[in-house]
Amino acid sequence: MGSESLVTKRLDGKVALITGGASGLGECSARLFLKHGAKVLIADIQDKLGNSLCEELGTENFSYVHCDVTCESDVENAVNLAVSKYGKLDIMFNNAGLIGDGEVRVTDASTDNFKRVFDINVLGGFLGAKYAAKVMVPAKKGCILFSSSISSKISIGLPHAYKASKHGVVGLTKSLAVELGEHGIRVNCISPHATVTPLFQTTLGLFDKKKGEEMIAASAVLKGTALEPEDFAHAALYLASDEAKFISGVNVPVDGGYNLSNQSWKMGFASLFG
Repeated sequence: MGSESLVTKRLDGKVALITGGASGLGECSARLFLKHGAKVLIADIQDKLGNSLCEELGTENFSYVHCDVTCESDVENAVNLAVSKYGKLDIMFNNAGLIGDGEVRVTDASTDNFKRVFDINVLGGFLGAKYAAKVMVPAKKGCILFSSSISSKISIGLPHAYKASKHGVVGLTKSLAVELGEHGIRVNCISPHATVTPLFQTTLGLFDKKKGEEMIAASAVLKGTALEPEDFAHAALYLASDEAKFISGVNVPVDGGYNLSNQSWKMGFASLFG
């Protein structure tokens, strides 16, 4: 008996739509969902990557659709395609996101950039939830997930637009959990610490993955291990599965306890005893 047959397929028979699923954390989650028995439609603007992923996986249970999450008709089309292709929609994972320009001072920040970040991170998630709910409410069941960030719990050196938008995602999660809970729909979000994805490297200009990992590890609270995209994907897998059937309205940190610690105490001690 092959090892694959021994794997408990935690999403067996479920249909998932994942925005931003062609690369990074979304791609990792899509692969894991497929492995656990889900039929997966990834929605992204990266057509080359999305189509390449479909060719690599080579299964009718995995497909790609072009979708700009700021375009309402694109999002509606993606949801309708998931239903027409696979018969239903059980999991809506609003994962698409953007860090935006690198300004960390409000006086340097671009207003256009601020609006764009909110359009993708918050409006995009809202639209995903809106059209998923149109399918899930009549079915009286479903799971809606959002990708937030550890910056929704603490303030770290990232652009204001990104941090504020991720707080918005958490607020949207809680608000939707209350409304949609009446229809048997669970709504949760995940807040990971930094992982060295292509988006992370491009945004910070870190083209050496090892250096990026060393930078993150230097300030980690939980030592001896590192956050991998698979850790984020496994959190999403749990929340999407029936194992989390009574978990709704939560913001799950995947950060090794980082949000519990004020990192400035280390600098204080270093200045005192250095």
